[in-house]
Amino acid sequence: MAEEEMEIDNEEQPPVDKTISVSEFRTIRKGKRWWSAVALVKSFGRNQVAFYLWQRKNDRWARKQKFVIHNRGQWETILNSVEEFLPELK
Repeated sequence: MAEEEMEIDNEEQPPVDKTISVSEFRTIRKGKRWWSAVALVKSFGRNQVAFYLWQRKNDRWARKQKFVIHNRGQWETILNSVEEFLPELK
């Protein structure tokens, strides 16, 4: 059964560790139990792009997955690899 979509609360900041500074973020999808987003973050003095997936547990968001892109070269490799699979999607 598909999860109902929640109204996206643009005021709610992504629940990241306090050592990470979020410059900007975009919610990809937010439901009652799951929230995915991409964020421009500063960690250890460096800008990074991070994909996050959180799950709501006990009325709090808990991070389930995080994937970080550290530089443009890494992004180009990811982009090219994903684009190879896109023709297989409907």
